[in-house]
Amino acid sequence: MARSDMSDLEWRFIKQVLPNKSRGVKRVDDRRVINGIFYVLRTGIPWADLPEQYGPPT
Repeated sequence: MARSDMSDLEWRFIKQVLPNKSRGVKRVDDRRVINGIFYVLRTGIPWADLPEQYGPPT
């Protein structure tokens, strides 16, 4: 877990405002994606250098 990753308490608040029904393509793990966004914003690294734990940089 990186410093920029959300705690369980933070995730419970954010999860409430995300869509819960998906249409078309199956949704990926929202928490992992948001943690990846926070990681990039905090560190300033390019998207292509995102660590594997956050999924592909696309």
